[in-house]
Amino acid sequence: MKFLLSSLALAVAGGFASLACAAPLPTLDDCNVVWDSPSKDVSGTMPLGNGDIGANVWVQDGDLLFLIGKTDAWDENSINCKLARVRVKLSSNPFAAGNPFRQELRLRQGEIVIQGGTPGAEITMRLWMDANQPVIRVETTSEQPVSQEVLLETWRDNERVMKNTQVSDMFKNLTGADPYPTIVFPDVVVPAKDQLLWYHHNLQPANDPYVINLTLQGMQDYQKQIPHPLLGRTFGASIQGPGFVGADSRTLVSAKPAKEHRFSVFPLTTLHPVTVDQWRESLEKGIRKIESTSLAKARKRHAAWWENFWDRSWIQVAATSPESPSANQASAFELSRAYALCRFMNAAGGRGAQPIKYNGSIFTVGTPDDPDFRRWGGPGFWFQNQRLVYWPMLAAGDYDLMEPWFRMYRESLPFAKLRSRLHFNHDGAFYGETILFWGAEASGHYGWTPFEKRATPHCESPYLTYYWQNNIENIAMMLDYFEHTGDTAFARRTLMPHADEVTKFYDLHYKRDENGRIRFDPAAALETWHKAVNPLPEIAGLMHTLPRLIALPKRLTTAEQRERWQRLLAELPPLPTGTKGDKKVLLPAETFSNERNVENPELYGVFPYRLFGVGKPDLELARDTFGQRKHRQKECWSQNDTQAALLGLTAEAKDILTTRASARSHRASRFPAFWDAFNDWVPDIDHGGNLQLALQYMVMQAEPSPKGKIHLLPTWPKEWDVSFKLHAPGNTVVECIYRGGKIEKLKVTPSSRRADLVLPAAN
Repeated sequence: MKFLLSSLALAVAGGFASLACAAPLPTLDDCNVVWDSPSKDVSGTMPLGNGDIGANVWVQDGDLLFLIGKTDAWDENSINCKLARVRVKLSSNPFAAGNPFRQELRLRQGEIVIQGGTPGAEITMRLWMDANQPVIRVETTSEQPVSQEVLLETWRDNERVMKNTQVSDMFKNLTGADPYPTIVFPDVVVPAKDQLLWYHHNLQPANDPYVINLTLQGMQDYQKQIPHPLLGRTFGASIQGPGFVGADSRTLVSAKPAKEHRFSVFPLTTLHPVTVDQWRESLEKGIRKIESTSLAKARKRHAAWWENFWDRSWIQVAATSPESPSANQASAFELSRAYALCRFMNAAGGRGAQPIKYNGSIFTVGTPDDPDFRRWGGPGFWFQNQRLVYWPMLAAGDYDLMEPWFRMYRESLPFAKLRSRLHFNHDGAFYGETILFWGAEASGHYGWTPFEKRATPHCESPYLTYYWQNNIENIAMMLDYFEHTGDTAFARRTLMPHADEVTKFYDLHYKRDENGRIRFDPAAALETWHKAVNPLPEIAGLMHTLPRLIALPKRLTTAEQRERWQRLLAELPPLPTGTKGDKKVLLPAETFSNERNVENPELYGVFPYRLFGVGKPDLELARDTFGQRKHRQKECWSQNDTQAALLGLTAEAKDILTTRASARSHRASRFPAFWDAFNDWVPDIDHGGNLQLALQYMVMQAEPSPKGKIHLLPTWPKEWDVSFKLHAPGNTVVECIYRGGKIEKLKVTPSSRRADLVLPAAN
């Protein structure tokens, strides 16, 4: 059968295969995921999405199934929910046991194609989620007429108490019984002619989690500034298609057998409708608008969006020759595929109302009885994890995917300012490490002592009491974004307000020592050292960001801001150093104790605050610090591969990275980028973020200035070839093919930036 061509044949047909002296570099099509058998259960799902709506797609026991996720489907408890599960049955069944089968995720086209059936009765199902419109399309073609049935399956059918609350759930208590039960409220399935229609409408619970969370933190007056972000929010969908009729409120059937069937899913979330009727009116209006564009035109625009996305950037890795050890060839391909799949998943879930959640994005599958479940909870955004999803988007040129992340902080800045004034009686702004999308701390971490009875306003969780360096890291990321894009509107609207208020906070919050230096005390070194004085991440972060803020075009800053930044820079204490064995090393802080986590704060001067690295002073100091580090994990948010890449430590970076990309990192899932839970949940999105970032730094390291040096292949193993296209500051794009230790192709746009390249020694 045509659809059983092996991926090996596709690889041979791909680019560079004609160069007999070298192993072919993989193409994007080689990275498509192809399965030749149905899945045993929900652990065998493929992701699909358009940036806001996602689906987990699989075939099981002869049925096509998909779970629908949406970035803004927040229920009364601020849990990001699945909308429903859809089951599709065909008669006669092409996916019956023993029949030929093929399921393929086609990355370039942004679609999943499933084929099966016996000769003469073959069938093809195509699922695609319009990249430009909120609709899921499911199209079926067959050689013989078949009947199709579409079933709606829900699990929030009755009001119930959540039995297993997680850390970021609104009523979780980390030190005792939860103060209130977490009530899961039911969806409503609406009887409707020739369509499946359902919704979840958030009413106000007797114990309103949003109101209680704000009151707990003394922030109840904030309710006067913004509408309740959960109350009245309504999310759901309609399923309909030509030739389908309703059998009951949960079942559509084709009116007659046919060789072609098509149905569409139209999801919608509305924020503050007065009535459910308004949600339904908006849904119907949206459907009419979507259907006013012909399917052919919509598909063409969809294909163009994905083609443009994949043309932005890539990294494709291969062994230096076909004779290279098979393990080396396999790890190179695994890495290429993992990089492409991680980018695909971010594009599929990263253009919605809220950021990509580190613990699964919109592609979690939960547990058998609760598809909404995810470890660490549905509400929270945890900075230590979240940031690693977004850092690699810079070099990838995926700037549009970063907007939801920046938007969350931009929109919650008034909350952060008010909290600084209320909690510490001074100006400026600070964000907690584990926040809800409107800016408040997760209740369990803040603690359940009423605000008016607290000895201090700090988080009671010792992991987060003084964890604030995330505020500085966000400045660094925003600066990188501006220096990449030159987007002055972003600078004025997002970067400058954030940088102004955060630096104001650091100026006002800490006392000075006898030498006039800022004394960060009390403080913590990340979540690892809970008691610290002058932690390295804060000092390195301000050393890294303040000079860059000062250097911004004066039209974007004020004299008062520049004076403050100059003074703060002069008042910083030195980076803490000491000795381990006979080596001088960076330390987590000037003094530190009470170790409770597994991070290496002393290496924050390498990443995210790039004071040390290839081509920079004191490289050996940083390398010795890396060599003496205590925590050497190769998964999740551990940054060892990223920091090794920045330090030019090729063997270490390759070892960690190939482990991260290997099959052993997705043992719980069939899809090769649904990373295991590790510290988080499946799929572990920040595990994939670290993978992308480390690989990018291995092939290119650009200084954060529109005219800074760009180091090509600074940490590249000689046994690998590579083709890449990446972005650098100054709206710069670098394309390169490197084979057998030499650069075969090099294109820099604009060409004036070629003078800033630092090439590997062999070139």
